[in-house]
Amino acid sequence: MGTFTPCPIEGLYEITPRIFKDQRGYFFESYSGRDFAGEGINAAFVQDNQSQSVRGVLRGLHFQKTRPQGKLVRVITGEVFDAAVDIRPGSPSRGKWHAVVLSGEKQNQFWIPPGFAHGFLVLSETAVFAYKCTDFYYPEDEGGIIWNDPDIGIKWPDPGTGYLLSEKDKRLPPFSAV
Repeated sequence: MGTFTPCPIEGLYEITPRIFKDQRGYFFESYSGRDFAGEGINAAFVQDNQSQSVRGVLRGLHFQKTRPQGKLVRVITGEVFDAAVDIRPGSPSRGKWHAVVLSGEKQNQFWIPPGFAHGFLVLSETAVFAYKCTDFYYPEDEGGIIWNDPDIGIKWPDPGTGYLLSEKDKRLPPFSAV
């Protein structure tokens, strides 16, 4: 499938596929359960989601409270800054974050296991973002952390347009309330 690169926070991986290109276009394998299991990632995906957003859209930081989701995220077209925050109780890296720039050109992916809050910022004019989830989405179970929480300190890049957030995401609580 490609290369699984462990990130500085245990459990996170950046995955770079082998892309086969010729004059017709390209082909790559975006997911192989066998390859994931070979890396010790035993994820059973139950839901796929996709969104399209314009430059400056910031979605997150979201998580589910009692039914945490693992997510395999990627960008089909465009480019995003994708961030994960460790919220696992007792984790030595609780409150720490790591981000990966995902792009349609590179077709890299980010594996975020259950127990992380997740968000992304669109850096290109538009981006199509896709992700596989290990549990279903339950609106009543949704939690979140304000995107610019100073205790977490994510270094969001400047998209050149300002940040565009939903009203719900503008009102998310700080990490200390999670």
